[in-house]
Amino acid sequence: MTEKTSPKPGQNRRKSRELVMKGLYRQLLSASDLKETIRDLTEDADYPRADQAYFRSLLEGVVAERASIDARLAPLLDRKLEELSPIEHAVLCISGYELMYDISIPYRVAINEGVELAKRYGGTDGHKFVNGVLDKLAAEARPDEFKQNSKSRG
Repeated sequence: MTEKTSPKPGQNRRKSRELVMKGLYRQLLSASDLKETIRDLTEDADYPRADQAYFRSLLEGVVAERASIDARLAPLLDRKLEELSPIEHAVLCISGYELMYDISIPYRVAINEGVELAKRYGGTDGHKFVNGVLDKLAAEARPDEFKQNSKSRG
């Protein structure tokens, strides 16, 4: 009999972020209803492996704050918000939400998770773009944490 090992908490949150990205992608393309999006994502094969409470909290938070996240992101972009790929936009919204509204997530984790999502799902160099934008947002949204970390890097 083999013993089942549960995924690490970080993996659960990573799956949660992936599901939220799928939901935001869908909403960006079709403006689907939040309740419908949540219902459909709970049927996704990855849902049982996700941190389900974090998934729901993150998706609801990003959807509720998307206008303010977009407003903070827009001046940091090298193109219009509407010209972003839906994947890059979704990833920036997720990490942007974590940077702006969830200080329990260290800013470097929020950036790294966004970059990893962009590497996995985005275009060839999309992760570099995402990294640059999130780095600028972190400097604005978390100036003390950002400065402290910059000093420790030397």
